[in-house]
Amino acid sequence: MAKSNRKQALGRGLSALLNDPDTPIKNATDQHADEVIGNIIDLQLDLINTNPFQPRKQFNEERLRELSQSISELGIVQPITVRRLEDGQFQLVSGERRFRASKLAGLESIPAYVRLANDQESLEMALVENIQRQDLDPIEIALSYQRLIDEIELTQDQLSNRVGKQRSTITNYLRLLKLDPIIQTGMRDGFLSMGHGRALINVDNTAVQLDIYQKILRKGLSVRATEALVREYKNPKSKPAAYQPVFVTQVAEELEQLFDTKVAATSNTLGKGSIKISFDSQKKLQAILNKIKGAS
Repeated sequence: MAKSNRKQALGRGLSALLNDPDTPIKNATDQHADEVIGNIIDLQLDLINTNPFQPRKQFNEERLRELSQSISELGIVQPITVRRLEDGQFQLVSGERRFRASKLAGLESIPAYVRLANDQESLEMALVENIQRQDLDPIEIALSYQRLIDEIELTQDQLSNRVGKQRSTITNYLRLLKLDPIIQTGMRDGFLSMGHGRALINVDNTAVQLDIYQKILRKGLSVRATEALVREYKNPKSKPAAYQPVFVTQVAEELEQLFDTKVAATSNTLGKGSIKISFDSQKKLQAILNKIKGAS
């Protein structure tokens, strides 16, 4: 009888085995594991739970709709990866965008690769897959690296081998997490690149970091221009102070635009300072004076 029941179960296919609460598969030595683990099956979407270890919390809705449209027309090209839970449910290990887009497309099932994975392995796989994505911002990558180091207890050398990146590359990403949170947010929102961030990380003073960050946004500075600003801060040439309050810098820039000439402004920590307006001829000086009179 037992043999007959087993043959009947196998005849129902892999999906039946996976959905059968009487055939719990926890490791590769369990009954039916050889028919299930390492295979791709057609799995009902309502049996799949999202991965609580997914490091990516935000999904671009427009891109999800685009992927959903592609799935509707062409189907799923790459199966998702799941692991089986004890209650007959499944948990995503990787492929949450495909899972979400499939639901959006109105599908009832999805091709799924079934594997064994404990919580630590699920976290590691989700993080590593997340790092390989093409649309991640530098801070997301850095946070994923940091989680692998902290939660999986990997060294930077081990992490380098796991993700296939040079250790120096990983170090450069991790250093970005030392930037002020405002600057990190700017990188996540696409206002500045990793190159900008790598230049800013060489500035220890947070106030100066933010001052240069504001200049990058206001003037649309390139990475090279940002690096030059950082060098200027670190190696000042006969300047009364390496740091200028933001409002003083803004006033000097506005006066330069108004007078169409170079304007230098300095200030101490109490807000007291001076403004120096350059001119190269009597005519230029008169033009500056006329603009001052006109403004009054």
